Amino acid sequence: MGETPQKKTKKFTPAGIVFAVLGVLLFAYFVKKAGVAEIVDGIKRLGAGFLLVLLISSIRPTVRSITWTLCFEPPYTLSFFNAFRAYLIGDAIGTLVPLGIVVSEPAKAALVRERVPFTVGFSALVVENLFYSLSVALFILLGTLALILSFPLPKPLWILCIGALSGVIVLIFVAYFVIRRKLRFASAALEFLYGRGIARPFLETKRERTRTIEDRIYGFYDRNSSRFLPILLLEFCFHLAGVAEVYVTLFFISDLHPTLLSAFILESVNRFINVAFKFIPLRVGIDEAGTGLLAKILQFGTASGVTLAIIRKARIFCWTALGVAFLVRRGLSLKAITEETEAAMAQARDARPS
Repeated sequence: MGETPQKKTKKFTPAGIVFAVLGVLLFAYFVKKAGVAEIVDGIKRLGAGFLLVLLISSIRPTVRSITWTLCFEPPYTLSFFNAFRAYLIGDAIGTLVPLGIVVSEPAKAALVRERVPFTVGFSALVVENLFYSLSVALFILLGTLALILSFPLPKPLWILCIGALSGVIVLIFVAYFVIRRKLRFASAALEFLYGRGIARPFLETKRERTRTIEDRIYGFYDRNSSRFLPILLLEFCFHLAGVAEVYVTLFFISDLHPTLLSAFILESVNRFINVAFKFIPLRVGIDEAGTGLLAKILQFGTASGVTLAIIRKARIFCWTALGVAFLVRRGLSLKAITEETEAAMAQARDARPS
């Protein structure tokens, strides 16, 4: 039998506390280093421009929700509003709960299971996340190349960029090879462990469910190749909205006029930070450190970078508040949606794959 949500919460609490404390300390250090007065001044200069930042950022959940709906196959469909609401609630969980990434994605599928079966919704979400991950990898690749080729970098940062660049290239080729050959590596790994008697009670149903999800992913690949380009273009709209958001924010808060290249590089580094430190709520401290250091290299100054990161958090809080509002309107709490997600996953484990 799987762990209860309460047990999982207890297991994650110590790690969550450690990450939170370290993040807050790093945040405080970079705020002090950048200068509280300079940061406050930057926020004041943005003023009502924050509404424009929010408007631009609305493109992000919108396109991710649309791409999720495009990853369903007949006879199953999901309306944009239901996808949008579930997406915001899931992201709110990921933001507010330490290591919420474990629950946030399954929660999105659980929230729409009244309209589509949980396994179908989750499989479509996995497909969408694969497209998103590909777009992130390409975006980080292009941003890293632009940084290396356009600005003189300190040797440690140059080595880090080359390492990240190499890692992304290898990841893209491995993903292409796996999908092209339709390698069922996840279910094969579980079968290998199961065959050697490792965690057999746990893997008894996991093997079937993983195989079912792999079948749905590769089936989508075979039957819907015409959707690939539109979905990938929509995913890139997510990143372009991020570039526009950085450009507009810097336009208001910085004395140095931003360029699309500098906004592009800053956003690509922010994507890398989001991927690498997804387990830390709001990337507290990490975002300020990374953005502040890069902004200094791009000649905007550490204060502008830290201010940009703080404004980004304010934007995240606004969308998180909307997600929580949707959650409350459904009569649920964070604990309740966690339990509902666990129930949906347990039901999917017990059901026979179709």
